[in-house]
Amino acid sequence: MELRILAPTGALGAGFDAAAFRRGVAARPHVIACDAGSTDSGPAALGSGSPKLSDQAVARDLRLLLTARDELGVPLIIGSCGTSGRDTGVDRVAALVRDIAAAEDLRFKPALIYSDQPTDRLQRLYDTGRLRPLPHAPEIDRELFTRSHTVAMMGVEPIQEALGAGCEVVLAGRASDTALFAALPRMLGADPGLTWHMAKTIECGAACAIPPSANGLLVHLRDDHFDVTTLAEGSRLTPRSVAAHTLYENADPYRVAEPSGTLDTSDATYEAIDERTVRACGARFVPADGYSNKLEGAELVGYQTVIVGGVRDQVVIRRLPDLIPFAKKYFADKILDVFDGAVDPGDVDIDFRLYGDGAVLATAEPEPLHPRELGVLITVTAPDQATAHAVATFVAHAGSHLPIPEYDGLVSTLAYPYSPPETDRGPLYRFTLHHVVTGVGPTELFRTTTEEL
Repeated sequence: MELRILAPTGALGAGFDAAAFRRGVAARPHVIACDAGSTDSGPAALGSGSPKLSDQAVARDLRLLLTARDELGVPLIIGSCGTSGRDTGVDRVAALVRDIAAAEDLRFKPALIYSDQPTDRLQRLYDTGRLRPLPHAPEIDRELFTRSHTVAMMGVEPIQEALGAGCEVVLAGRASDTALFAALPRMLGADPGLTWHMAKTIECGAACAIPPSANGLLVHLRDDHFDVTTLAEGSRLTPRSVAAHTLYENADPYRVAEPSGTLDTSDATYEAIDERTVRACGARFVPADGYSNKLEGAELVGYQTVIVGGVRDQVVIRRLPDLIPFAKKYFADKILDVFDGAVDPGDVDIDFRLYGDGAVLATAEPEPLHPRELGVLITVTAPDQATAHAVATFVAHAGSHLPIPEYDGLVSTLAYPYSPPETDRGPLYRFTLHHVVTGVGPTELFRTTTEEL
């Protein structure tokens, strides 16, 4: 048996090379699959329902995928629509698909798989002890589900159900990245270890190529191995670059958890066939004792206004570690005064990050830094945008004239590149869940609708 799987890009809307994609299409794959989402960019997409990438960018990629699917007559599977996989993301991508189908005169049967979780279901699962925390999960209570937007991450089964119903385009909500590529091969009886290893290898497109890019990979999956080939000119694969991808987004380089079990690549081997192709074999898939689906949630926690500044004066740079606590105390008193007690200073966070002096590593900086200049990011977070902006205005004003003991008179401490210096960032979200649901059927948490285009 040989199955050919085309992964055109690591993220729908990231933009892939059309010529490289055509090389993949020319190999006549049995399925095209593409991930459209992630939690990599933080909780905003899940909390707000707004995608990371623009409709224009997503539509550009979709047009190429849909017309190629029509040419080949094979399934197209897209997962985690709208970045977060929320129902609104599935509907948003579906609307683009309908527009393209009408413009290109394409006819097919799409499936829309939704993964939003209603509050009452989550509370029942919580009450019956079926939510299990993963390592470093936050503490939760049943009231959390009333203010948090939650999706469940599907495995291959809801996708396989849609394919089995004759759907030619599958638009899935939040899904395991690997499930998109494993669904059809597992339906057709391909070896589970090879299938899941192949899926993990190509989930992010040519991210495992040298150099990494948003372009695609083609896999030939056979009975005892798979060959993965990079499609873009000037790119290559090596055994190391392919093997290294098992560590991407994964704490263990040999074990990757899925809803139905664990991929174990401990005994996998990698062999260079040529500069563009690597052969892999030897991975195993260990079925789990019980099925589980991961939950992801996000909630609104406030609104932010940011101020960007810079400083080069060495006296000011040396004084900033002492000045910032002094300034924060001054700002807390100012909030009480300006808002006449209507705003609690404890509800407003004013954060200073000094880029060039440990802003990224902070206290983990391995050795003292001696910056010649600093970038200063001030972030004001408050319960509403108006308060965040109002506080930021006097923070920006006072921040540009902090008192420097070495200097007499008024001193300019921070320089702002923008006028006005305050920029409203809008709502702030945080992740609320890092849990799995246990004791569920593979399709129990998801619902599917189909239509004819």
